Amino acid sequence: MDRATFACSTAFFRDFGNSPPRALPGGHVDFIDKVDSFTYSDFFRDYLIPNHPCVLSAKFTEDWGSRKTWVTRDGKPNFEHLLQNFGEAVVPVANCDVREYNSNPKEQLPFREFLEYWRERIGNGHRSPRGCLYLKDWHLSRAFPEQDVYTTPVYFSSDWLNEYWDAAAGDDFRFVYMGPKGSWTPFHADVFRSYSWSANVCGRKRWLLYPAGQEEFLRDRHGNLPFDVTAPDLRDERIYPRSSRSQPPLEILQEPGEIVFIPSGWHHQVHNLDDTISINHNWVNGCNVAAMWSFLQDELAAVQRELGQWREPVDDWHLQCQLIMKSCTGIDYREFYTFLRVIAENRISVLEQGLDEESSSRGNSKAAISALGMLHAVFDLRRAAAVLSSLGANEDFRRLGPNGPGPAPEALLQRLQAAIDTALL
Repeated sequence: MDRATFACSTAFFRDFGNSPPRALPGGHVDFIDKVDSFTYSDFFRDYLIPNHPCVLSAKFTEDWGSRKTWVTRDGKPNFEHLLQNFGEAVVPVANCDVREYNSNPKEQLPFREFLEYWRERIGNGHRSPRGCLYLKDWHLSRAFPEQDVYTTPVYFSSDWLNEYWDAAAGDDFRFVYMGPKGSWTPFHADVFRSYSWSANVCGRKRWLLYPAGQEEFLRDRHGNLPFDVTAPDLRDERIYPRSSRSQPPLEILQEPGEIVFIPSGWHHQVHNLDDTISINHNWVNGCNVAAMWSFLQDELAAVQRELGQWREPVDDWHLQCQLIMKSCTGIDYREFYTFLRVIAENRISVLEQGLDEESSSRGNSKAAISALGMLHAVFDLRRAAAVLSSLGANEDFRRLGPNGPGPAPEALLQRLQAAIDTALL
């Protein structure tokens, strides 16, 4: 991050606080063609901070191993290569023809079986008695770390979610999707209201995007969001009374090799126009960590309202609410504090001690922090401090008592501020 971008970020969060503007970007999605003329600071200033989508051209992925070996000369999935390298894996597969609440039900299948199904479906005119199956949310990089699949573009390298869960060794938010023509993902916003980026290894996708806040016009009479925004009943005001007030979605037709950046909190729906393989990451950083915190507060409030309808609160009612929230979202307030602490301590370490040779050679999270520069680390600490201050003052968090190992929020905040002050001397 250069000084001009640092100054821009400082001014933005001073003027707008935790509520970035929700205006549509003129109904237009920028297309970034050339790698050598598009810097990290350009992306940070023009897309991350204002929370606007963009598309990066296929030139940004042309060196990926997956684009060279997973695709045949005519641009189709290379089933033989995939079978040879991953045939023994077990993968999560959704059935796009079945609705289960507001998603598609999943099952675990041998990858070999899924590829056999896919080939048969293609041979049968993209029809199958098994329905339309879609391999989704496969943690391929975690299962096959030795494979040369892709390299995360620098623009998406400030990735607190995967930095934390790599350290916790519990999960990650790096996925591979593979699906036949006609497979799709229902209307949703991403986990924790994170950003996402999605790169097509082969095939094309159609994206329908609604900026954060627009989804409120799409709720039905009971407050539920639609499953499919292309369904005709969305125009029935007896079911969706405010749908006419919604602006039309932004539409993106994503070509092979291109990367789509989805802003934080934007609801979207995605359709595969061809047999398609994609690489997807969810990620949070200093620009949208406040949105993650706001989402968690909303989720806890929803749990508290639901439980409050059924029984009088008991002594450990607040703990039960946290437990239910974690089962639904994947994180509770205590772990969110740990998440912020790990992110902050990594940046304090780089600012105070620099980057050791071992971290640099491994290309780990500290190397990524260092590569983005001291000013980016300071920006991250400022944003972490803002959310930590709010979390520490939150009544539901304070009810949980001591957070276990590690400093209390007040002590961590003092250390954060000291590191920021020293770095800016």
